[in-house]
Amino acid sequence: MIVFDIITDKKFLHQKCDDVSFPISEDDKKLALDMVEYLKNSQDKELSEKYGIRPGVGLAANQVGVKKKIIAIYFEENGKVIEYALVNPKIISYSIKMSCLDSGEGCLSVPKDVEGYVYRYYKVTVKAFDVITNKEITIKARDYLSIILQHEIDHLNGILYTDHIDKKDPFKIIEDAIFI
Repeated sequence: MIVFDIITDKKFLHQKCDDVSFPISEDDKKLALDMVEYLKNSQDKELSEKYGIRPGVGLAANQVGVKKKIIAIYFEENGKVIEYALVNPKIISYSIKMSCLDSGEGCLSVPKDVEGYVYRYYKVTVKAFDVITNKEITIKARDYLSIILQHEIDHLNGILYTDHIDKKDPFKIIEDAIFI
């Protein structure tokens, strides 16, 4: 069972991560796959309670103390498993239309959720190297996956979801935004 100590130090989390060099080291591959395993286990009610870990759908390497551009995603949607271990992910295009989670976002590195809307692009295209498939991939994402990718890529750039919330009006409505 992989259990990480999740970093909550905002000063550390606000630092940008470094690119991973190729060929990818065995240590970096192992980290990426361990991060996916951690997310899987965090969603198992019995394991999350036993090990005292919060359930999560995404994780960035800096959240486990490694300042490298590696993210993991794991969740099930409509009976389908969505699973990635991405190295050097980069958003290469995005929609004009915005979206947000109507319940607000959460983060494993923010122990007490901060309420408010976090507007993100409704659709994104991300290019990255996926350790699971061992190849360069392009992900065309919308809805929930788009939000997760943007949230985790933000981590790599030293940005937390709380940085996006309008401090004066946390529940400000953006016209034409899609609520998911």
